[in-house]
Amino acid sequence: MNPMQQHGLNLTRRWFLRDCGVGLGKVALGSLLADSLVGRVAAAAAAKPSPVNPLAPRQPHFAAKAKRVIHMFMAGAPSQLDLFDYKPELAKLEGKPLPPSVIRGQRYAFIRPDAAVMGPRYKFAKHGKCGAEISEIMPHLAGIADEICLVKSCHTDQFNHAPAQIFFNTGFQQPGRPSLGSWVLYGLGAETQNLPAFVVMSTGSGISGGAACWSSGFLPTVYTGVRFRNQGDPILNVSSPAGVDARLQRDSLDLVGALNQRRLATEGDPEIATRISQYEMAFRLQTSAPELMDLKTESKATLEMYGCKPEEASFARSCLLARRMIERGVRFINIYNEGWDAHSDVIGNLKTNCGKTDKAAAALVRDLKQRGLLDDTLVMWGGEFGRTPMVETNASLGRSLGRDHHPQAFTIWMAGGGIRPGLTYGATDELGFHVVENPVHVRDLQATILHQLGFDHEKLSFHFQGLDFRLTGVEPANVVKEILG
Repeated sequence: MNPMQQHGLNLTRRWFLRDCGVGLGKVALGSLLADSLVGRVAAAAAAKPSPVNPLAPRQPHFAAKAKRVIHMFMAGAPSQLDLFDYKPELAKLEGKPLPPSVIRGQRYAFIRPDAAVMGPRYKFAKHGKCGAEISEIMPHLAGIADEICLVKSCHTDQFNHAPAQIFFNTGFQQPGRPSLGSWVLYGLGAETQNLPAFVVMSTGSGISGGAACWSSGFLPTVYTGVRFRNQGDPILNVSSPAGVDARLQRDSLDLVGALNQRRLATEGDPEIATRISQYEMAFRLQTSAPELMDLKTESKATLEMYGCKPEEASFARSCLLARRMIERGVRFINIYNEGWDAHSDVIGNLKTNCGKTDKAAAALVRDLKQRGLLDDTLVMWGGEFGRTPMVETNASLGRSLGRDHHPQAFTIWMAGGGIRPGLTYGATDELGFHVVENPVHVRDLQATILHQLGFDHEKLSFHFQGLDFRLTGVEPANVVKEILG
């Protein structure tokens, strides 16, 4: 019996095609639309990373000015008021509270809004043909003033370290989203097969945001940043154990790889592709990592320019390694330098940290330029937010003459990668409190970096849990076209 008749539904084919609300024409239209949808899905799939080799090189949306990024992240937040944003009015008001109209109901982590003003702790001077104002505590950066772009109007939504660091690197204040470096790998793939395409180095006591700052989030883990140690073997256990020669290891990897490939063909799980890729990378690293880390091959002049001692862990060593990685095809490099959180003794904090970083950061830009690598390498330096114009002094915490967190305004600098050199962009008010000219949100910086790498930040997305996610989220974000060369 016809199932429809069994349920008292005496339906004919003619009724079904004419009166069911679908009809033959609609069936045909649905077929055409399905074909169109399949075509669009196929085109979209063709633009996505291959599940077999998710790190295969891919083309961006449009011609790129930059091919790679070195991000020097000064974790803890340097004081822009003592390094880049000179405010003589603060010196005049030192010891007095800011006018209530300036505070506007702001809150702070460790001080009252009516705390006394503290003027600049170091002298400033204009440098280069561009006349950029830079503090005396950064003489080496002053020497490359015409190569960098100072952005003095940055601001962020976050005022505590961990969420602000995660937000700067991932576009979201909580862990779980892909980092900027992960998005870049997802979009461009890798240029090298012998080193990780996204490398993270750290030169300090720890990062508040932790591994969330270089995580791949919901992207396949093949796009996660690989952390290199700053001394000894860059990755633990990169050397083979005693009794395991290259032939035995190669045979073992081939067997494991064949089994994983079979499982990948069955399951299609991108994490299996990640496992295959990482096994092979680990094998190649046994040769490539020692060669990369051998700084004895660098000239004495180069080592002196960076202030680098080959066997000594330092920010200078990380900067020199970053240049060597760029030469070997690494796509994205994070160098985290912690310790800039100057709640007390901002003078001593800056003296220590600038002493460790200023020479090497400037040397990195010089070195990239003289080797013809700066034009297509985007270099960025800065922290997660700024510091207050008001002083932080707290006897119970043993703090004096420091500055608190200040998300309303801070400064970063960029160089290379199509960024306009010798430009100072944006401005804050006479107290360095609020941005008053050309505000640049953290999302704008993210959009600009992606743009220089050839991406429309609104189109570089990943479908996850029913939504199309992107680095810059759903809030407004704009490419800062005025700083582009």
